[in-house]
Amino acid sequence: MRVGINLPQLGRATTAALLVQAAERAEALGYDSLWVWERLLAPLTPQTPYPGSADGQLPAACSHAWDPLTVLGAVASRTSRVALGTSVLDIPYYNPVVLARALTTLDHLSSGRVRVGLGVGWSKDEFDAVGSSLGQRAARADEFLEVLRAVWTTDPVEFQGRFYQIPRSVIGLKPVQKPHPPVFLATYVPAGLERIGRRADGWNPVGLPVEAMTARMREVAKAAGRDPGRLEVIVRANVAVTSKPLGADRPIFWGTIEQVKEDVARVRKMGVAELFFDPTVGGVVSPERYLTLMESLRTLV
Repeated sequence: MRVGINLPQLGRATTAALLVQAAERAEALGYDSLWVWERLLAPLTPQTPYPGSADGQLPAACSHAWDPLTVLGAVASRTSRVALGTSVLDIPYYNPVVLARALTTLDHLSSGRVRVGLGVGWSKDEFDAVGSSLGQRAARADEFLEVLRAVWTTDPVEFQGRFYQIPRSVIGLKPVQKPHPPVFLATYVPAGLERIGRRADGWNPVGLPVEAMTARMREVAKAAGRDPGRLEVIVRANVAVTSKPLGADRPIFWGTIEQVKEDVARVRKMGVAELFFDPTVGGVVSPERYLTLMESLRTLV
């Protein structure tokens, strides 16, 4: 099982120097991947409650969020081996042609190390801010993935869809990875799992993956004439390490380092391809604490 860690892109303490230091240290420690995620706003009165907190408020660190793709571009030149992933970019916030070019550029800057995690979003405040709509997210997502693939794998490129159109054009810059960087989707609904089986390279759940969902994803892939064994499950572990043990009702990956180790073993036993830690979601983490956690967490996998 591969192991990764989320870069400390959130919070007032984040600096360019810290991001580079964290990336270089992660590579030196033998991490397989570095990850970033999308956060545009920390609304004071959320229209859509944040599902990860009791009061519906986003973690305080989300009020200072660095752009994910810019961060990956910066650390690409300071690393040579670790994969660079997004978990996740929200499809409704992007134009697929523009995003395809940005990811292709990043794939070249990193010599083919990009992994693309995508989601459909959930925050109405962020949808309002970018001029998008919560409606038709599924239909747009299907077409969005088709456009990405078209831009990445065909030339000249032409696409005529319900939401997106590309006139017959030359888009000659193609990704280093062939046929394109791997695409993982974050979803827990049946339609999303079927979308993975038809169009993506794997599933990116948060916390404990559900075996029945993994099986459904692979069934759809087989029915679509794809090799189900090539689809990967990459687990995002939102981790909070405590000094004292938590009770039996603790969230997965929360507790002492020994309790988190038990959770890691549980996920490994399920046969997932990769697990990556995010020690910043559970609360504000100082740079010193982040770097210490990076070293402690690496020993668990």
